[in-house]
Amino acid sequence: MGFIINLLLFIIILGSIVLVHEFGHFIFAKMTGVYVYEFAIGMGPKLWSKQGKETEYTIRAIPIGGFCMMAGEDVEDDDLKKVPKDKRLQSKKPWQRFLIMFFGAGNNFIFAVLLLFLIGLIWGGSSMEPIVTSVLKNSAAATSGIEVGDRILEINGHSISTTDDISLYLAVADPDGASDIKVEKEDDSVEVYSVQPKKKKVDGETTYQYGIGMQQEVQHGIFPALKFTAKKTVSIFKQMGITVLYLFTGGISISQLSGPVGIFSIVGDQSAAGIMNIIYLIAFLSINVGFINLLPLPAFDGGHILFIIIEKIKGSPVRPETENMIHTVGLFLLMLLMVVITFNDILRLF
Repeated sequence: MGFIINLLLFIIILGSIVLVHEFGHFIFAKMTGVYVYEFAIGMGPKLWSKQGKETEYTIRAIPIGGFCMMAGEDVEDDDLKKVPKDKRLQSKKPWQRFLIMFFGAGNNFIFAVLLLFLIGLIWGGSSMEPIVTSVLKNSAAATSGIEVGDRILEINGHSISTTDDISLYLAVADPDGASDIKVEKEDDSVEVYSVQPKKKKVDGETTYQYGIGMQQEVQHGIFPALKFTAKKTVSIFKQMGITVLYLFTGGISISQLSGPVGIFSIVGDQSAAGIMNIIYLIAFLSINVGFINLLPLPAFDGGHILFIIIEKIKGSPVRPETENMIHTVGLFLLMLLMVVITFNDILRLF
């Protein structure tokens, strides 16, 4: 029964994120007069479809992904279906195409902000102040000299402004080496401690423990909710930026990334923790999806935006056939990456 509930939650979470993303493309395509063949949630065979005046609306069997198929993405198909050239994507002005491509991710960001505000409004907004509220006895932090009440200022030279920053920079730190943690003591003096995490086995997995606790103060009301929403949104964007940077520089390996299987296992953990955690997971993943889609890589929305920028620089558009071919190759490589990530997710389950 628990598996079925988690599976349904998984479908709802991914489905809502994809729906919001694709609707962003769809609504701006319609607003700018681009012909939309199909608006689909899911991939694979059709489970349900409804033909509108112009667009076919479908739900497909595999609840991962989705698409908004617009005229201009396949030139031959446009010709066969005799779509007027003024209703094709490439006929639109650069700013119109930018809006169409951007607002898939843009909708994800708006969706996430609304969910985070909802959390702050109902359950209260946490302060996110990087102040140590507990230190585990005989832990690495306790041994080094870190105390309750210390405000963490830097970790390995990186400025710390929230509790999320602490988790982020400790996660990307070399676990086999000591981390330099700069703190401000309660008497306003500043100290730097070298903290070597203790290696422990938890459920068969190796973990590195510092022994620092950060119990956050929770405030209720509209203004604390707005403050929490702003800080948490910026924090998640920062996490994504640092993660992508470390991924490209080798600080994080592909084996550490999670795909649908990994997300499914996280859904089970979060559902046990309550509805607030589920809502936060949706917001977190929505920002992740939006951020990744804006990377200037083929097959991503950011790749399409890159071609729009190239067009503005060179003064003429890239041939649609050439751009489509590049995006097709990019999509193939993306699918290959997803296979590798999914394989790693499965290995972590055993």
